[in-house]
Amino acid sequence: MTGWSNWMQSLTGFEQQKSLRRAPSAGYMDLLGNDYPYSTSALTGKHALVCGASKGIGAATAKMLAKAGADVTVCARNEEALKQLCQELETLGSGHHQTMVLDLEDTESIRGAVSELLQQRGTVHILINNAGGPPGGPLLENTLGDFDAPFKRHLYASHTLTQLITPGMEQDGYGRIVQIISTSVKEPIPNIGLSNTLRGAMASWAKSLSRELPPCITINNVLPGFTNTERLGSLASSINQRTGKSVEEVHDGWMSQVPIERLIEPLETASAITFLTLPASGGIRGVSLAVDGGRLRGI
Repeated sequence: MTGWSNWMQSLTGFEQQKSLRRAPSAGYMDLLGNDYPYSTSALTGKHALVCGASKGIGAATAKMLAKAGADVTVCARNEEALKQLCQELETLGSGHHQTMVLDLEDTESIRGAVSELLQQRGTVHILINNAGGPPGGPLLENTLGDFDAPFKRHLYASHTLTQLITPGMEQDGYGRIVQIISTSVKEPIPNIGLSNTLRGAMASWAKSLSRELPPCITINNVLPGFTNTERLGSLASSINQRTGKSVEEVHDGWMSQVPIERLIEPLETASAITFLTLPASGGIRGVSLAVDGGRLRGI
């Protein structure tokens, strides 16, 4: 396991043992092996661009798409992590994969890098919009300047990428766009007010585009719940420092809201994302799909 579990390894003794016992996993599923849910040729001939691919759900999504036969371009700022990921992708499927080192907060760099990618590799048929979330904390404590960078790497970057990539999708008659955002779109999560605001804007943007894009292009959102990533560990640490609650108390509070009583694994979320990129998903458009173990209470 990765993410939260790696972070938990920094705990010692009884506290670590208790915490690990209270975080059962889906590790019994071999989602990149015998339990892979799709045909390994389902996306052969399709080119996918996965943003925020250096770790977490982004990296898991790149692996699932590669396993389905797609040619995957992985994008993030961490070049070394992308190179290691590409090496793993080569072992998973028949596609051809490459890295694209890019800061999603730099709009001009996005335009230049994507234009070059399209010239070299042709149409991007699958776009996965994904980036790291902003720090936690009460919304009233945020300054206006705190909104700039998160909105640049999420909303501005997604809009720029979509404008650049959708003409090729339309020409080829196939396009799938998926945003990885958050269940806070449906129910705001306490103490991450800036993130809640940002994710809501992303969902509204995508829903608006679902009414404008050509018929051959779908756009949907996946809403991760409490997922076994470094991001979750960071949020737990932030809450611990701000409130004095132990990490175990924070984790138990989260799990008390989740009927399946465990964290979601990144590959589980990536399985849902991958389905939304398949030809069979062409009738699904403008939805926000929660992968949250049943945490959301709304119908």
